[in-house]
Amino acid sequence: DGLVAVEGGMGSPDGAFWNEVPDRLSDLLILAGFGMAAGSLSLGLLAGALAILTAYLREFGRAAGLGSDFSGPGAKSHRMAVVTAGALAQVLALILGLGWPIILWALWLVTLLTGITVIRRSQRILRGLKAASAT
Repeated sequence: DGLVAVEGGMGSPDGAFWNEVPDRLSDLLILAGFGMAAGSLSLGLLAGALAILTAYLREFGRAAGLGSDFSGPGAKSHRMAVVTAGALAQVLALILGLGWPIILWALWLVTLLTGITVIRRSQRILRGLKAASAT
């Protein structure tokens, strides 16, 4: 992991690339796959696009001198926790013979939380940019 490399003093000039690009690809592939499993590829793609946007906003804020914003409620760790819990709950529901669409509910939750994260990060960036221009 890139953070482990940085903390251990083993970062390299291209480390940020190898940390970010595969992470964004995995966001899209995991969420699109989850959408396919839930019967809603379009919702999975929307969740994937929002996930990529959260990372873009984090990097935009960092590049603008505002620092990196890793806050949620739909940050990477939060999204993957919901996906994992949703998948496990769906397996349990199937074992119990319940026809509940838990992975669809989990995907809606990921989409909602990630959308909120996009809005919150955007607001923080806009406030930071206005504050920086006022000084």
